[in-house]
Amino acid sequence: MNIPNFTSKLLESAVDEFAKLPGIGRKTALRLVLHILNQEKEDVQRFGETMIKLRNEIKHCKSCNTISDTDICSICNNSSRDRSMICIVENARDVMFIENTHQFNGVYHVLGKIISPMDGIGPNDLKLDTLFEKLENDQTKEIILALSATMEGDTTNFYLYKKLRNYDVKITTLSRGVSIGDELEYTDEITLGRSLVNRTLFESSISN
Repeated sequence: MNIPNFTSKLLESAVDEFAKLPGIGRKTALRLVLHILNQEKEDVQRFGETMIKLRNEIKHCKSCNTISDTDICSICNNSSRDRSMICIVENARDVMFIENTHQFNGVYHVLGKIISPMDGIGPNDLKLDTLFEKLENDQTKEIILALSATMEGDTTNFYLYKKLRNYDVKITTLSRGVSIGDELEYTDEITLGRSLVNRTLFESSISN
């Protein structure tokens, strides 16, 4: 069913904005906008203010780059975390998924992006400065490469391995409980947790 002609320019503009969100087509956007119109004005105002506040006040942790309310996130600020292990992930969403497994007590480093020539993303676009700062203090004993098992993730893993192998650290990766081609967000918590616990040396994974 095609979306009918809009009777309101305001409605059409709102649908256009929602349709810019990933995974949201115009039909879904229209349903969302109509749902919002059926809510109390106070609820809609609170929704809008929350989004504006999120965009204006959100921070990125100065230590690991994940999304945070403060300059240093709650994970990096937690003295009980094992700082000898750094888990490298693509984005803050991956941090949340790994935290949900309750199988990792180290700290993280968020790259922000992974290498993807098709999207114009190269090695220089990765956020690596604070990672190398941590490696210089000799506290780090293990780096876990926990990127999605996609071509882009594997390319980024190999690039990082070449950059990190001269440091005196063990470099590991998730076991292949995470299927090839899978992104972390589509991996269930039990499988992801087992892949963390049963991680393997990265060098072994590229020699097979």
